[in-house]
Amino acid sequence: MARPIWNGTISFGLLHVPVQLMSAQRSVDLHFRMLDSRDQSPIRYERVNAETGEEVPWKEVVKAFEYEKGSYVVLDEADLKKAAPESTETVDIEAFVDADAIDAMYYEKPYYLVPGKKAEKAYVLLRETLRRTEKVGIAKVVIRTRQYLAMLAPRETALVLILLRFPQEIVSADEYSFPAGTAAAHRVSAKEVAMATQLVEAMSAEWNPDDYKDDFRDKLQKIIQERVTKEGGKLRRLRAAEKLPDDAATNVVDFMALLEKSLGQGKRAQTKVTKKRATRSRARTVGASARRAQK
Repeated sequence: MARPIWNGTISFGLLHVPVQLMSAQRSVDLHFRMLDSRDQSPIRYERVNAETGEEVPWKEVVKAFEYEKGSYVVLDEADLKKAAPESTETVDIEAFVDADAIDAMYYEKPYYLVPGKKAEKAYVLLRETLRRTEKVGIAKVVIRTRQYLAMLAPRETALVLILLRFPQEIVSADEYSFPAGTAAAHRVSAKEVAMATQLVEAMSAEWNPDDYKDDFRDKLQKIIQERVTKEGGKLRRLRAAEKLPDDAATNVVDFMALLEKSLGQGKRAQTKVTKKRATRSRARTVGASARRAQK
């Protein structure tokens, strides 16, 4: 069984759900080693100084940012620690939004959130509430040394955590040129549209991911197996995964009391947000009036 990436909690309001963060994807790429064709010895890569051609030991390697072509600013460990997020191992839900409000362009990587021991009730409460309201939780989470934006959503009997891209990671469509206008503007006839529609309908089917295979990988795997068998080699077996430690038992909690208290805090927070928005709106109105007066 796979190892958890970390053991932590989902936090929303005053409720905390102990969970294990587990990867929901696996790499199926075939990895190759580079060998010297003359004697089949593995080739290793070295850190080489671009000016002298000499190998650089790890202790002399520093990290730097190229702020201009050929100009670098060196960052030390203290600088990196200042910027590093605090490792909390908590999925802090900041808001709930409509499940269909997030564009698929923002999706990056999926994880499973497996409930901790004796945390099933809280887990199911959150899962079924999300399903009933058709909402997803938007959260911040730290994995290893990086903070991510994430979406928490129900999927069958599981809760999944999907890492999201931040807006600055999405390339705007404005950076490219796309054909604007109607089909008629591009001399696409009604007959062509009708025939293309007919073709799409004829090729339509229910989505079943098992219908699709990585043909290249399958063929390459077969070639590798045939080569190993032909040359009398033996496949190496992976060691069995170590047994996962049991989660610590969680205390029995009064969910109704926590929900009522969280709801009260949420209403107060919403009132503050509404007041801030109203203040900003008035400020924009005054500013616009002042600019019109200046004109």
